[in-house]
Amino acid sequence: MEPELELELKAEYDRAFAEIVRVREAFTPKLQLQEVGTIMSVATGIAKVSGLPSVGQDELIIFPGDVLGIAFNVDDDEIGVILLGQYWHLQAGDEVRRTGRVMDVAVGEGLLGRIINPLGRPLDGNGAVDSHERLPVERPAAAIMDRAPVTVPLQTGLKVIDALIPVGRGQRELILGDRQTGKTAIAIDTILNQRDQNVLCVYCAIGQRASAVAKAVATLREKGAMDYTVVVVTEGNDPPGLAYIAPYAATSIAEFFMEAGRDVLIVYDDLTHHARAYRELSLLLRRPPGREAFPGDIFYIHSRLLERATHLSKERGGGSLTALPIIETEAQNISAYIPTNLISITDGQIYLSPSLFELGIMPAVDVGKSVSRVGGKAQLAAYRAVTGNLKLAYAQFEELETFARFGARLDDDTRKIIEHGRQIRACLKQPEFAPVSVSAQITVLLSLSAKLFDDVPLDQMTNAEHALTLASVDIPNEVRERLDTDKKLSDKDRETIIKIANKALARFRPKT
Repeated sequence: MEPELELELKAEYDRAFAEIVRVREAFTPKLQLQEVGTIMSVATGIAKVSGLPSVGQDELIIFPGDVLGIAFNVDDDEIGVILLGQYWHLQAGDEVRRTGRVMDVAVGEGLLGRIINPLGRPLDGNGAVDSHERLPVERPAAAIMDRAPVTVPLQTGLKVIDALIPVGRGQRELILGDRQTGKTAIAIDTILNQRDQNVLCVYCAIGQRASAVAKAVATLREKGAMDYTVVVVTEGNDPPGLAYIAPYAATSIAEFFMEAGRDVLIVYDDLTHHARAYRELSLLLRRPPGREAFPGDIFYIHSRLLERATHLSKERGGGSLTALPIIETEAQNISAYIPTNLISITDGQIYLSPSLFELGIMPAVDVGKSVSRVGGKAQLAAYRAVTGNLKLAYAQFEELETFARFGARLDDDTRKIIEHGRQIRACLKQPEFAPVSVSAQITVLLSLSAKLFDDVPLDQMTNAEHALTLASVDIPNEVRERLDTDKKLSDKDRETIIKIANKALARFRPKT
């Protein structure tokens, strides 16, 4: 046989054989090996499972009824699983299956304006979430070399915070205080103030009452803030596993926008419920308890969460994630285990005093116990020019006020310091859901610093400040542009603002 003919026949044979193999594979059923385990026991929010020898830490496991669980304790003979859904129908002997993936959540622009649970399922009745991308809920924090300094302020719209305890974009500022002292109100005010500021917001409600969440969402809707906000919700009657993963899921949603170069604000309301849910799960899974029955790694779960808040370098897009974690204290005890953990993790704290709240001083921020370790670097130059004297004057006033309460005889200088301090305190008061613009804040603070309010009766301070806020719209555009940027306030700018303030306050001063 000629070599050319032999090669041609061999090629034809190879083609025919390949076609036979293709047809046979098409009609051969695909067999897929899958590990199937068995539920050994079910308790409140957890299950013990056996028969999954290859399961990994934090892997998703599917239970009957499409209930999801996370492999948490991976031991030789059994696996402790955190359940993420309604588990009442589960019982010992039911089969469970591995998924081969870790817990993830839907992310994307389609989440803006939506209310979802930590699994990404909608809670607002507006249909399925429009998202084509998912991210793991547990992600490593950005490396040090991928981070940039905090240089841009995040305006809260609250005078006492923006002036005395400033927050920068990429900072982690803790809000703590006893029950019913206005912690959530500060967070909601901050979200409202991001309107037209090119900052997206994520509000994460952890183990909250349904009525409290509904009230917060209604406020956001009424003020038009839902257009740029995602709300992630777990209620008090949800399984503790959902409360545990909620802040991580919310952070992954926020990180999607941050990595796209956007500025994002995330509020964790509150991490006390998160810590308690984790303690409950740990004790049920027989993890060794430590101080106040919290497991030893409670510090780690919060630090790996809050370390994800940062300002990315220009090479990574320049986006930022600012975190406002909220913590509830008991009897003003800020030295308890969870508060001290979070104080050491964050870049400062805003402490709300029940004593100030009872006196009607709202927001009830205790300036003496509050601090911002980063935001001062990012504060606008106009604030730095007018707030230095105010901090000192307010601190002196708080020290001297105690003596005044006992009817001590005071000299003229001391009495003037106390009266000026009362004017400062009155100006720092602010009603809920009424954020103040930068130009209005600078006008009020500069007037305080120049002691223009000192002749105004204390009972007229609210009206006088309102008149001053309205008058701030008369500030020339070129001056207002300098206030909103990091340009220094010139003497001429000061004179212009003080002239407008004097004119607005003239009718509130007693006639001589």
